[in-house]
Amino acid sequence: MAQGTNHEDSPRIGVYICHCGLNIAGVIDCEKVAEAFKDYPGVVVSKDYRYMCSDPGQELIKEDIRKYNLNRVVVAACSPRMHEPTFRKCIAEAGLNPYLFEMANIREMCSWCHTHQREAANEKAIDMVRMAVEKARRLQPLETIEVPVTPKAMVIGGGVAGIQAALDLADMGFKVYMVEKSPTIGGKMALLDKTFPTLDCSICILGPKMVDVARHPNIELLSYSEVTSVDGFIGNFKVKVLKKPRYVKEEECNACGACTEVCPVEVPNEWDMGLGVRKAIY
Repeated sequence: MAQGTNHEDSPRIGVYICHCGLNIAGVIDCEKVAEAFKDYPGVVVSKDYRYMCSDPGQELIKEDIRKYNLNRVVVAACSPRMHEPTFRKCIAEAGLNPYLFEMANIREMCSWCHTHQREAANEKAIDMVRMAVEKARRLQPLETIEVPVTPKAMVIGGGVAGIQAALDLADMGFKVYMVEKSPTIGGKMALLDKTFPTLDCSICILGPKMVDVARHPNIELLSYSEVTSVDGFIGNFKVKVLKKPRYVKEEECNACGACTEVCPVEVPNEWDMGLGVRKAIY
């Protein structure tokens, strides 16, 4: 943490407004937004800069953290999805806890959606920065921790993309659950005669991969099943899968075809685009 800076002291907040070239400054008066926070309670310094994410922009923040003993930082710029990690790393390099940082997205959520409403965009940007400042005022430092994860994966969908994803994960040593809503895997590719643009035989490419899925020790295939709920978070998902009844003992089936001979019900055959019929069981 910067010398003389303590997060428990009265908030000393630095506010930085990014022009993002003309992406923001082409609509919003960035200097006016920065000026609005010069005397705002808890704000020690408020500046605007052409590109805050650039090396000079980051150096400006670091210098101010040390010079003004800042213990909170607010950056109004683009989406946090893009540059929140950038600025957290920046303030951490200046000795400040990276979680004492808040970002206001005044590009996607303001300038880009109010290109013909400049005054309204300015007012909205000021409101967004004000909210970010008030949130920053209440931030507490956090520490990064490591938690165990379940080294398993679920692939939903048994088309060619799902098959390849499952095989790649399984080959890396992960247990894979493949969920396919149809009774068989292969997806649309299994219905085609040839592939574009090479006109190669579809099943010649897909067939070996389907066999690999069935035989791979790290893959558990849940066909004729559907996901009903997903809870949790990365590394600890909990998924409920509804496995539909087949009315055939899968573990004893040897594909003899006897069940189709006695089945009295016929349904449209998806293997020929519904032009013919097939037995309901197979």
